Amino acid sequence: MMDILMYLFETYIHSDAELQVNQDELEDELLRAGFDQKDIYKALVWLEELAALQQGELESAISVSSSASTRIYTTQEMRRLDLECRGFLMFLEQVSVLTTETREMVIDRVMGLETSEFELEDLKWIVLMVLFNVPGNENAYTLMEELLYTHEQGLLH
Repeated sequence: MMDILMYLFETYIHSDAELQVNQDELEDELLRAGFDQKDIYKALVWLEELAALQQGELESAISVSSSASTRIYTTQEMRRLDLECRGFLMFLEQVSVLTTETREMVIDRVMGLETSEFELEDLKWIVLMVLFNVPGNENAYTLMEELLYTHEQGLLH
């Protein structure tokens, strides 16, 4: 599922391709690209839920706290987000890439993935997708993008 999300993000978002794509055409394209129908469906549902978060439709699922509070992770969240991932989320909050609201959106979308394996690199892509989809986070998105690509070039440890 992460492969499909990354493919869609790079193809339609990052490349400034046409964003108004018919869902049937998109499914056909993903099938031609070699993705499994079941995984395509899951990825499209995941994206719909991200859009719902952005529109505030799932606000009841995300309780936002003050910036002075500390986030306590559930057992399930700790299983999915290892210490390195949780530390990275804290770092992104400290450098103002994530707010408490966008952090909770990221965690919600991480938990919405149906995958047994999840790594820091996956988290970085989820952060980018969330920031891209939430209006008013253009500067945070640009900073996150710089962090991601600087790290890929070996400049960030």
